Amino acid sequence: MIGKTISHYKILEKLGEGGMGIVYTAQDTKLDRSVALKFLPSHLTKNEIDLARFVQEAKAAAALNHPNVCTIHEIHDEGENPFIVMEYVEGETLRNKIIKSPLSRRDLGGLPIENVIYIAIQIAEALKAAHGKGIVHRDIKSENIMVTDTGQVKVMDFGLAKLRGSVKLTKSSSTVGTMAYMSPEHLQGKEVDSRADIFSFGVVLYEMLTGQLPFKGEYDSAMMYSIVNEEPEPIQQYRSDLSSELLHVLNRALEKNPEERYQSVNDMLIDLKRLKRETGRISLKSISGKTVSPESESAKTLRLSKRWRIIGIGIVSVLVIIFFIWRNWPARKAKSARPRVVVSVFENRTGDSSLDALGSMAMDWITQGLAQTGVAEVVPTVSVMQYVNAANAPQGKSLLQRLIAQTGAGIAVSGAYYLQGENLQFQAEVTDTERDELIHAFSSVIG
Repeated sequence: MIGKTISHYKILEKLGEGGMGIVYTAQDTKLDRSVALKFLPSHLTKNEIDLARFVQEAKAAAALNHPNVCTIHEIHDEGENPFIVMEYVEGETLRNKIIKSPLSRRDLGGLPIENVIYIAIQIAEALKAAHGKGIVHRDIKSENIMVTDTGQVKVMDFGLAKLRGSVKLTKSSSTVGTMAYMSPEHLQGKEVDSRADIFSFGVVLYEMLTGQLPFKGEYDSAMMYSIVNEEPEPIQQYRSDLSSELLHVLNRALEKNPEERYQSVNDMLIDLKRLKRETGRISLKSISGKTVSPESESAKTLRLSKRWRIIGIGIVSVLVIIFFIWRNWPARKAKSARPRVVVSVFENRTGDSSLDALGSMAMDWITQGLAQTGVAEVVPTVSVMQYVNAANAPQGKSLLQRLIAQTGAGIAVSGAYYLQGENLQFQAEVTDTERDELIHAFSSVIG
C-alpha cells in the first residue's frame, strides 16, 4: 500500500494495526494536508457485519465536533478497500506516555498528579460530548487516547461505539473491546450505557496514577473474574502523594455496580475540575513531554502560583464589571445579550522560559472565572489551545488575531507578564473586536 494513491490520498507510511483496521498516514493531494486512513483488514471486507460496524464508526465519530475527539473527514465505503479519512494526530498514545514516565521507570507510579488531572479532564470532556449525542465508546483504553506534543488529548477509535437507536451489530453473548478495561456489566453480557465508559475511564485513571492496570489475569477467565469480583490493588502501595479527593474520584469511577458509579461523566468532570483548581499548578511543558528542569520551573512556578491565583481572582472581578457595563450599553442591547469572549494565552516577557506555563495558567483561571459568572459565552480553554497549536495557522497574524478570526469572539482578553527584580508585573487588555478598540486596560505589580 505504501506509495499507492487511492482517490486523492497518497499513502506514505503504516501507523498501526488492530482488530478493526489498519491505519496509514497519507497526503491529501487536494487540500495539501496530512491525514490518517483506516482500512478494514482484507479478510474482513466480505463480512457484512464488520463492514456495517466500520461504517458505524465513521458515523459515530463524524457526529462529534470536539477538540478532544479525533476528527473524521470522510468515508469511502465503496470498492474493495473501504476506508475512513481521519485527522492525523501527531503525538503518542497515552499508554506509551505512561510507560516512558520517569516515575513509572522508577516503579514509583505513573504520571505526575497535575499531568494526570489535566489529561483526565480532557478525556472527560470528550466523553461528555459523545454521551451527549447518545454515543457510548465501549473501548476506552490508554492505547485509544493520543496526547499531542502540546499536551492536547484526542480520543480515538469509535469503531465500537453504539449509537442510540442504531442496529445492534453484535450477538448478545459477544464481547468487544479490550478485556482489561471492560466494565463488569460488559463482561457479563449485559446492556451497557455511558456508565461502562466511566468504568473504563477509571481503569485508565488508575493506570495513569500507577503505571499498572487495576485488574490482572494470566488468561481471559482469570481477568474476567478479577474485574467482576476482586478489588484493585491498593493504590497507596504505588504512591503516597494522592489526596483523599482524588482517591474518591478513582474509587467511584471503579464501582462494580453501575448504580453506585458516577451516573454521568459530567459529574466526574466537575470533581476533576475541582481537583485541578486545588492543585493550582498545571505545567503545559511537562504535559507535552518536553524537558523540564525542576529547579528552574517548578520552584519558581510554585512560588508565584499563589500570587497568580490572587491576581486571577482580581482580574475576573474587574472583567465582570466591564462586561456588565458593556452588556448594558444601549447601542449593544440589540446585538447580543451575552457577548462571546476569547481569552488568549498571556505572553511571557520575563525573558525566563521556565515561566512559560504561567501564561496558560492565567488564561485558564480567567476563562473559568468568566464562565462561572454566566455574563458571557466564553470560548473553552481546550478550544483556544487547539487554535494556538494549529499546524495550518495563517502566517503574518498575531495569536490574538488568529483567535478572534477562528472563534468570532466580540470581546478578546489578552495580556503579558514581566519580572521586575523579585516583583511580578501583570498587564491585561480587554478589546472590542468589532470596533477594534480598547475597552479597558489593567496593570498590577505584585511584590
